[in-house]
Amino acid sequence: MQDKKAIIAIDGHSSCGKSTVAKDLAKELGFVYIDTGAMYRTVTLFAMRNKMIVDGKIDEVALLQDLSDINISFKYQPEEKLNETFLNGESVEQQIRGLEVSNNVSAISAIGFVRKRLVELQQEMGKEGGIVMDGRDIGTVVFPDADLKLFMTASAEIRAQRRFDELTTKGEAVDFNAILENVKQRDHIDSTREESPLMQAEDAVVLDNSHINKEEQLEWIFNVLKERNLA
Repeated sequence: MQDKKAIIAIDGHSSCGKSTVAKDLAKELGFVYIDTGAMYRTVTLFAMRNKMIVDGKIDEVALLQDLSDINISFKYQPEEKLNETFLNGESVEQQIRGLEVSNNVSAISAIGFVRKRLVELQQEMGKEGGIVMDGRDIGTVVFPDADLKLFMTASAEIRAQRRFDELTTKGEAVDFNAILENVKQRDHIDSTREESPLMQAEDAVVLDNSHINKEEQLEWIFNVLKERNLA
């Protein structure tokens, strides 16, 4: 490994397993994992709790006014092997993963002042290197000079099935078609928004994981890291 630890940026579509791969990769490398999607989900939950989202419409004036009151932190729980997300000291890991938050997070993520604030926080978290960060604009906006940029994707149907399986395992009653529609809608919003749209960085390496498992993905990424003398 180099003297200064690397920055690894992982971008890609929703529900394609970015967070799982990023967590496993960070653990193997001894790096810090930063879940930027959880940060946007936490802001979404805060807005929902404070009645700033009504019938899909966001009260941006109220959100901007209260943005400085949102404190987001992460803590790794070794017993559960879980990276837990906290909103103002309260664990919200379960609440931010529900379908209602999923249905509103892309709209929150498209707001310029929200992205600006969270990008500042993300850059601060990663300035020393030794991090794996996943999201939509990590390699294009947050860390355009990252040592390795990965762009992950999979078919919408496969991503919806994975999300369906994840939620039903947690005991939630969900409809597959509703999840598939949510995945497609998020792809559209994420790719067409004005602020930092989801796009593949020119120097990113594409990983389509439609038909490979977690272990195969990690092996593939480690081969790329070795080729670049980063592992």
